[in-house]
Amino acid sequence: MTAALAEFIELEPGQTLRIPVSPGFALRVVEGSVRVMSPPSWLGGMVFNVEATVHTEDVHVVERGGWIEIVALSPAQVQGLLQSQPMIYLNPMFPGRWVQSLTGVLAALHIR
Repeated sequence: MTAALAEFIELEPGQTLRIPVSPGFALRVVEGSVRVMSPPSWLGGMVFNVEATVHTEDVHVVERGGWIEIVALSPAQVQGLLQSQPMIYLNPMFPGRWVQSLTGVLAALHIR
């Protein structure tokens, strides 16, 4: 669902950009200031949006997926950043061996 914003996008004051994003999407403000409105949420039967003001060289990470709104407060240039990939173990046996070792130590310490 993440919008591809690898290129720089320039916004004029008051201009609004609406884009679909996935959870964890990061928006970098290269220049200027923008207001970022999170995707709508429900709380107690009420709909609300969380707003964040992001300034030059700051990065805003969107916690939930959905449509966000970016409003330029001054002439601004923004860029979407690629999400980091999940960590992959180089040795897939390492976590299993670590658990086995820990289990063995705990079993040896077990007092009856």
